[in-house]
Amino acid sequence: MKRLLIAAGGGGDAITAAMVHTALHGADAPALVLTYAWERLVVDPVPGPRRTADFTGTETAAQDLALVTAATAPVAPAGSLIPRLAAELGPRIGLLDPYGGTLGLARQITAAAHWCGADRIDLVDVGGDIVANGDEPTLRSPLGDALALAACAATGIATAVHVAGPGLDNEVPLPDLLPRLGEPTFALTAAHTEGVRGVFDWHPSEASALLVAAARGIRGVCGTRDAPRPVLLDDAARQVHRLTLERALALNPLARALAGCTGLDDAEEASRAVCGFSEIERERHRATRSGVPRPATTPNGAAPPGTAPLGTPGPGRPARDPATVLARFADWERGLLAAGLAYVTTRRITEELDLDDAEARSLLGTLRAGRPRRHAPPLWRLAGAGAGPGV
Repeated sequence: MKRLLIAAGGGGDAITAAMVHTALHGADAPALVLTYAWERLVVDPVPGPRRTADFTGTETAAQDLALVTAATAPVAPAGSLIPRLAAELGPRIGLLDPYGGTLGLARQITAAAHWCGADRIDLVDVGGDIVANGDEPTLRSPLGDALALAACAATGIATAVHVAGPGLDNEVPLPDLLPRLGEPTFALTAAHTEGVRGVFDWHPSEASALLVAAARGIRGVCGTRDAPRPVLLDDAARQVHRLTLERALALNPLARALAGCTGLDDAEEASRAVCGFSEIERERHRATRSGVPRPATTPNGAAPPGTAPLGTPGPGRPARDPATVLARFADWERGLLAAGLAYVTTRRITEELDLDDAEARSLLGTLRAGRPRRHAPPLWRLAGAGAGPGV
């Protein structure tokens, strides 16, 4: 029997699901993680989630169940890091295709449960937007989580909802979130992160990176790229809260509105009605406005040297020499330190300094080699934050 887990929001939630699986069942226990191929525009310039048909080389394990392998590749112009996750994470990875709405997802989840021989589902969300009310001003990406929650309910299979790292996604304010979650069930530790530590050398997920950092004992204020405020890494940031499916549904009006939904267009309409926006529409506008560069990928969808996601390709500007980049970084981090931050994510460094891949690798390599205590994997400690040799 394989354990069945669902990464509620796609993206980095698959990484968190792997850690939760390790904590619950052990790293060597067979498992399948179902996840959307719904990634940041710097990875996939095509707005919205990808269909199963947007990939080649998937493995058909059963009707309605497509597995991703290291040989899977996205069909251009789409990009995806899911094949590389499939190659590096312990659990097998299966695709969730939301274009058939809640009922289509329920068929896929049911097929996966039968294939696994699983009589229960662990639904995993990092941050907590799976229990969003829908009217939070900082809410950005509720749809994937709500669809997964509604689909699990539609299967009739016993489901436990796990919220790891409350508040780390910066979507539901902690004062609102914590009363909804109740007491934590367990805490992630450094041992639970061993299987995913290397992932953040190339994967841009920030919420999952923050969770790993908290589990490894890093404490302090961290600034992320796409968030309205910094995140405090404290002992609560490594906690995992468990809710019943019924409790999560009671807290999530969008998931309730998605009951019986048969298409992604209808799901978008439900999101507009409940939350006042569609995140897919926002992605369409952002892609049009910013002209997001198309990421080059290897045949298995991984980003080779010279491409996103570590450093976004520069927009036709001349390359900057390493000394210039290091000086810009020093000026930039002094401002962050003055603002009270102690740590930053790799993504924030590369995007706010507008580094291309070669510049990012050179800068981060210099920081690792010359100032080893600056690297607090998977984060970076700002100069002067936490005195010690090499800082």
